[in-house]
Amino acid sequence: MDNGLIVSISGPSGVGKGTVIARLREMMPEVGNSISVTSRAPRGVEQDGVEYYFRTKEQFEQLIAEGEIIEYDEYVGNYYGTPLTPLLRMCGSGQDVLLDLTVPGSLALKEKFEETVTIFLLPPSLKELRSRLEGRGTEDPEQIDKRMARAKSEIENSPKFDYVVTNDTVEQAAQDIANIMKTELNRYVRSKDLVERLLAEQDK
Repeated sequence: MDNGLIVSISGPSGVGKGTVIARLREMMPEVGNSISVTSRAPRGVEQDGVEYYFRTKEQFEQLIAEGEIIEYDEYVGNYYGTPLTPLLRMCGSGQDVLLDLTVPGSLALKEKFEETVTIFLLPPSLKELRSRLEGRGTEDPEQIDKRMARAKSEIENSPKFDYVVTNDTVEQAAQDIANIMKTELNRYVRSKDLVERLLAEQDK
C-alpha cells in the first residue's frame, strides 16, 4: 500500500486558513486531520483534541524531549508543533493527511519529510488582511500591527513553498487546494510501482 499524501498549509495570521481548511474537509471528508499541539490557551469554544491538543509549556517541552514532536515553532510566546505518532499512523495506512502549520513549521516538516506538499495561502491584499484581523475583535491595534509586520516577513518565504493559493474567496481557495492534491496523487513517482508491474507482466 502506498503512503498517503502529507499536505501542509501555511499563511499569515488572519489569512483565513482555518475557514479554507474547514471547507476543504467538507469537500474531501476522507482526508485525515493532523491536530497540532500548542501551549497557548483555548480561544472561545475551542476544545482539546479538536482544534488543538492544548498542553502547558512544560508538557510541550517534555514532548520535544521524548521525540514526539516532528517540528515546532514559538509564535507570540506560545509553542505550536506537530505530533509524530498520529501522522505516521494515518500516512502509513494510505490516508492523505492535511496539516495547518506555521510557515517555519511547514518548512521544517518539508526538511524531514521531503514528499510533503507545501501550500502557502496568500491574502488578496495587505489591506484585506488587516481588515480580517480587525474583524476578529480579539486583539488591540498594537498587537495587530505586530501581526502585520510578521505577515510581511512570512510572505517573503512563500517562494520556498511548492504552491501558492490566494484566498480571495473561501470556495475558490479550497477548490484550488483540492485540485493540487488530485494532481499530486497522479504524479509519476506515486505510480512508479504500478508502471513497473505492468511492464513486468507477460503479454497474453
